[in-house]
Amino acid sequence: MLKHFFHCPYCWEKISMLLDTSVINQTYVEDGEIRCNPIEIRARFSDKGLMKFQALDIEQ
Repeated sequence: MLKHFFHCPYCWEKISMLLDTSVINQTYVEDGEIRCNPIEIRARFSDKGLMKFQALDIEQ
């Protein structure tokens, strides 16, 4: 598991989430910590760690 900090795509507050490093490519929806709006999380890992991360507003 990896604790990753990023800015919420709704309010731009800095938040964190635990990411499962055992799955190479991930896309899932999780509620944000502050406003509880759904955030689409996209993460890609390699043996060297987190390669790409996106936190997207799905209510556009």
